[in-house]
Amino acid sequence: MARPRQNSGNEMAFRRITLTAVLAASLASLAALALGPESEARTSQPGPASFLISGRGWGHGVGLSQWGAYGYARQGMPFDQILAHYYQGTTLGPAPLARVRVLLVPGKGRVTVHSDAPFRVRDALGETYELTAGPHQFGPGFRLRVAGRLQLQQLTGPLTFLPGTAPLKLERPYRGQFVASASNGKVRIVNHVGLEAYLFGVVPGEMPFYWLPEALKVQAVAARSYALAVRKTGSDFDLYPDVRSQVYSGISGERASTTAAVQATAGQVVLYRGRIATTYFFSTSGGRTATVNDVWPGSGSIPYLVSVDDPYDSLSPHHAWGPFSVQSRRLARALQVRGRLLDVRLAVGASGRVRTVTSIGTGGQRTISGADVRRALGLRSTWFRISLLALTAPSTPATFNTPLTLTGVARGLAAVTLEFRPLRGSWRAIASARAAQDGTVSISIRPRETGDYRLISRSARSERVRVAVAPYVRFHALSDATTLRGYARPLLPNAAVAIQRLDGTTWSNVASTTVDANGDFQAQVALTPGDYRARVSPGRGFVPGVTPVLKVGPA
Repeated sequence: MARPRQNSGNEMAFRRITLTAVLAASLASLAALALGPESEARTSQPGPASFLISGRGWGHGVGLSQWGAYGYARQGMPFDQILAHYYQGTTLGPAPLARVRVLLVPGKGRVTVHSDAPFRVRDALGETYELTAGPHQFGPGFRLRVAGRLQLQQLTGPLTFLPGTAPLKLERPYRGQFVASASNGKVRIVNHVGLEAYLFGVVPGEMPFYWLPEALKVQAVAARSYALAVRKTGSDFDLYPDVRSQVYSGISGERASTTAAVQATAGQVVLYRGRIATTYFFSTSGGRTATVNDVWPGSGSIPYLVSVDDPYDSLSPHHAWGPFSVQSRRLARALQVRGRLLDVRLAVGASGRVRTVTSIGTGGQRTISGADVRRALGLRSTWFRISLLALTAPSTPATFNTPLTLTGVARGLAAVTLEFRPLRGSWRAIASARAAQDGTVSISIRPRETGDYRLISRSARSERVRVAVAPYVRFHALSDATTLRGYARPLLPNAAVAIQRLDGTTWSNVASTTVDANGDFQAQVALTPGDYRARVSPGRGFVPGVTPVLKVGPA
């Protein structure tokens, strides 16, 4: 940053004066060079940045927006038209399968299967055994207590548990059958269940059961289609019971309203050119869904998973979120940047989602995907924006009550406030400004004391920068060739004053005095050709200040 601008009279070129012309030329020579406070020039560096994150939506953004579907249902749109809006070019058709297999227990040393009524188990040899009501615990050796036998019986796996008049239970009850197998010394349990019965336990886990019937029908068809589209082939199970597939809570999660929606759409799936569509769904779009390859670049083009307007998604409490502050160190870790994080650049897709984030740090640049940033920071979606707020420290101390322009960056933030805190005091607002189109901010101030400054915008605050202030020091016009008189502002009684002469590259003291109660000083000096200045060291929070150089030439 440039040195603070001085009075226009101080912008004249250097002049030389002779001893015989000291009195006549003194005013011009005193105005020759306004060096301001004493300091060595240095390059301005942006202050530590603060970052503010805001965004829209919740979820990956591809396919069906659940809150948007609810909004359409409130507008009276039927479920089939809602599905056709979110899955462009699709139709409804019959499901090709009636049963699915859900992995409930991937592997445990011992498993307890129980029921409130007698039930049965069939082994791999086709033998069926009666089991009493209550819990039955077993491990990978499949030793169970069967009805009519006193000793535990070792059965040949895999085992199929068949319900009686009450459902089978693990930690909760499920419809259908359990198939138990042994793998690597542990037991696996897969729930074989009818597709519609499976959906009874899925739909209320994916959408609020109290929503309108047409929205619940949309969810039922989307969940049915998704289950069949993503089921695993060549495996002993089709689906996970959690977000890796769909949330499946079994009987304990069922609700009458969602069961009715499943039954009202029984057997219907979303088709694209005769094949089951992968009907991705999520909570909230933020106003527009995403094209699939905006979110998952390696997926290629899928014609029915394109970006569409989602006007009624605004009902969602997650339609827009933030802003919230993120410490630069935490953001640097999330972005895998080396050194101090200076800036962040986003590459945004057509649907508003962030494809990549490029971080700029003192150790170089790094680019990672928007999805990786979302995971690292726990963001609700990849539709986010990162605003930057930073204030630049001046390259030299400021001069008392002399105009100084502080500069900074407020990218993504329309308005900012400049706050000041003296060395002994609290923060207070002193100015406001609007960021330029490129995000830069400039604010003019007249510092009167050393203190800290920061920019604030909504919940974001830049890191503070310290601005040191030196007194404004000037010589009076010379009245003779042996006395130097001057003044310092503000009033600093008893401040030490050193009259200095430049010897080569070093300023040497040739006289000393103090500032009086009126802010003036004077010293007796035998002027010889050379450069002179007065240096005032007041303390009290001020850094030393110096006069412009007085150049004395030969007689």
